[in-house]
Amino acid sequence: ELGWTESIPYLDRPPSPLEFYREWVSPNKPCIIQNAISHWPALKKWTSAYLREVVGPKVVSVAVTPNGYADAVFQDRFVMPEERQMPFMDFLDIVEKKVTSPNVFYVQKQCSNLTEEFPELVCDVQPDIPWMSEALGKKPDAVNFWFGESAAVTSLHKDHYENLYCVISGEKHFLLHPPSDRPFIPYELYQPATYQVSEDGSFEIVDEKSADKVPWIPLDPLNPNLEQYPEYAQAKPLQCTVRAGEMLYLPSLWFHHVQQSHGCIA
Repeated sequence: ELGWTESIPYLDRPPSPLEFYREWVSPNKPCIIQNAISHWPALKKWTSAYLREVVGPKVVSVAVTPNGYADAVFQDRFVMPEERQMPFMDFLDIVEKKVTSPNVFYVQKQCSNLTEEFPELVCDVQPDIPWMSEALGKKPDAVNFWFGESAAVTSLHKDHYENLYCVISGEKHFLLHPPSDRPFIPYELYQPATYQVSEDGSFEIVDEKSADKVPWIPLDPLNPNLEQYPEYAQAKPLQCTVRAGEMLYLPSLWFHHVQQSHGCIA
């Protein structure tokens, strides 16, 4: 039962709440669900022109890094992005390459940033997925909005939440590990730090002096250093691509590393 298939299965329709709980949530198995969000207006409406018109001048939180890695191990630190407040249309100019920047920009703030920072867009999706809310007996704790450049990468980590990850445009590339791979995945404790921009525009890494050390995974699963972390050779990564209109059920405690096509919205 702890073993896992070679690929993530597809469902061609949303399941009933009972079926979903029984077949996927309870055994903690991921799947890609098609035709679950095809009725969302966002799939057709969320063009750059529409987002520029609806959100446009509003100031939002954008993660900015020199290398595309936010919340990741770099130079023996756990480095968090600079969280820049900027007009959404300025962010769109960068994604559309109307403005060039040496840095990497990603709208990725969690804490339910869709409902908190982009309430104008909620009417184009659903505030919750009814069959999932019924299966779990609760509404989502957070509904997040991700939009960014292809250079923005999410480093390998796990969450204690059940996730439904819905791609509106573009595609997301996931590398997944089941919780049973935990013995083979290295964790170390790191001093937390944040990227800060100095006056000449370069980034410096500033330690968060009073913060506790953060346990994080130093390994890059796309290019693992097996001399340094030989146990990782026993892990069994699964890869899948979630395309526009599809939904990934990512169970709690599954490790995931995420890349995306340029301008992907999820």
